[in-house]
Amino acid sequence: VMQACDQLLDLDAAKRKMLSFIESRMTIFAPNVCALVGSGVAAQLVAQAGGLQQLARMPSCNLQLLGSKRKHLNGLSLASLTPGQGFLHSAETVVKAPPDLKKKAVRLLAGKCALSARVDVCHEDVTGGVGRRFRQEIEKRMDKLQEPPPAKKPKPLAAPDDKPRKKRGGKRVRKLKEKMAMSEMSKLGNRVAFGVAEDEVHMGGDSTKGLGMLGKFKQSGKLRVQQKEQKINLGKKAMARRGLTAAAGGSSGATGGLSSTVTMTPTTGMIFEEMHTDGTGTVTPARLMPVKKEDLKYFGAAKFHQIKK
Repeated sequence: VMQACDQLLDLDAAKRKMLSFIESRMTIFAPNVCALVGSGVAAQLVAQAGGLQQLARMPSCNLQLLGSKRKHLNGLSLASLTPGQGFLHSAETVVKAPPDLKKKAVRLLAGKCALSARVDVCHEDVTGGVGRRFRQEIEKRMDKLQEPPPAKKPKPLAAPDDKPRKKRGGKRVRKLKEKMAMSEMSKLGNRVAFGVAEDEVHMGGDSTKGLGMLGKFKQSGKLRVQQKEQKINLGKKAMARRGLTAAAGGSSGATGGLSSTVTMTPTTGMIFEEMHTDGTGTVTPARLMPVKKEDLKYFGAAKFHQIKK
């Protein structure tokens, strides 16, 4: 057992020595990654990935999990373990970030770290300028996220619009107004007769509701129903077909054969008399018109015959 423990300690010391050597050489091998996350974190990422080329080929979502610890259900306490947190969580940019923005900082840092590793593999910038620029962008982004929201400015009230607005009209709108209008029952319920006590209805508990003039209209208990005016909107041709031209106030002055007129007599007063017209505009009372033969044939006899069964 002691020999196994000594071997573990020797392996740990060799690992630390190798990491320190890689850390001292990281500024030469990967200057941009070192400028972005630091030489210690860069050495851990390169050692865990297996080389700088393997690190450059790795996507940013996998960089976030490099160095993360798994939960082992071996009966020990798991309170001190931080699963899902890799080497990037120990970078200076993530450590300075507030707790609610750490995941956001890790995602930003992983994306920029993958780009910096690819720049180092291609040897495009050996001075580390790309890594320093990426780090400044991340710091500005984190500062922007930590800024308080801007204060709401009081907005002035809009200028009153007193101009009359256009209102839609038509059959549909009239039907809608009739549907939403107050009914006759509601109108009578809101009215109160002068000097007369209104009837009340018990609504449950101590509340009551007055009935107003409901049931008191003309001592009948019925509601008043208003008669709607029926307007006939017909064209000139339709009115002419129905014989309504003269009744509607035509300019010709001619009346139909069955139209009546009012005459005043000194003895009987006002009487209604049937008039006839010859089509030229001349109107003659029916009693002064000559009797036709057809009328004498069928309506000449003024007697009623009783038929025996």
